[in-house]
Amino acid sequence: MNGTAGPPARPRIPLGDRVVAASFTLGWTVVRHVPERVAASFFRALADVLWRRRGKSVLRLEANLARVLGRRPPGTAAAVAAPGTGAPAADPAVRALARAGMRSYFRYWMELFRFASFDRERILTRTHAVGAEGIFDNLAEGRGVVVALPHMGNYDLGGAWLVHKGHPFTTVAERLKPESLFDRFVDYRRRLGMEVLPLTARDGGSAMAFGTLAKRLREGRPVCLPAERDLTASGVEVEFFGAKTRMVPGPALLAIQTGAALLPATLWFEGDGWGIRIHEEIPVPAEGTRQEKVAVMTQALAVAFEKGIAEHPEDWHMLQRLWLDDLEPRPESAS
Repeated sequence: MNGTAGPPARPRIPLGDRVVAASFTLGWTVVRHVPERVAASFFRALADVLWRRRGKSVLRLEANLARVLGRRPPGTAAAVAAPGTGAPAADPAVRALARAGMRSYFRYWMELFRFASFDRERILTRTHAVGAEGIFDNLAEGRGVVVALPHMGNYDLGGAWLVHKGHPFTTVAERLKPESLFDRFVDYRRRLGMEVLPLTARDGGSAMAFGTLAKRLREGRPVCLPAERDLTASGVEVEFFGAKTRMVPGPALLAIQTGAALLPATLWFEGDGWGIRIHEEIPVPAEGTRQEKVAVMTQALAVAFEKGIAEHPEDWHMLQRLWLDDLEPRPESAS
């Protein structure tokens, strides 16, 4: 009997992962060839169907948006509860906002699948950017910039806008399952002009992305990072819409270590185009330990995100648990 070992068996991909990968492949293959008006109508109708069914993701979106509405100042049209209390998810204002949120979320996917039809001129002329000089002035001086943003609007098109303005940037991406889907997303974003670093290695270990990001910043280049959710033990605890959550420490750490400018950004859909606001730079505190400085800067990020999300809550695509009291068991009431 021949003792030579054959090639290692390829890992079996679960059926669910294969279905997801096939669905995305179909989207990229078909949607870009459909007239845009037809595609937009289809994705809006699909969003409405899922909103009416009130599945797990929709209920989570409602609960998250209830907190946002609960923080609105009294007297505004959307105020439904006292600041910090959170509006009940069954409130009609919450339901209506969740419907708009689902439509916004599905518009993001429609545009992602159709991106090949979006040329440079369209992206530049239909993007309304406020405060962009915060990015461009720093880069012109040779200073790196960390742009930290929540999951709002179409952040991929926001990135394409920055690339078309002459500033390709570096970002990180979480690994998706199956691996082929992750590779497809990385290739898509690289075609937009981004340098994409995996957050973790294929074996689950560290991919050493932080060091590469720091190097790019010291070279006077921009880095863009999603920053409003990190529920791991390494996340920084902050106050966000009246309750505790944890956010990513990376943007603040990079600014402290490299001297780069830390700029919060919020994004939204604006008619048939896109809006971007670059908020004021978050300075590094003059005093305190590194951990204390990170905590102060990350809390300042949370405040900027609150402002942007409160202005465009329907374009905040947070369909996951975010606040700690939604994750951790509440103590039982004393009998």
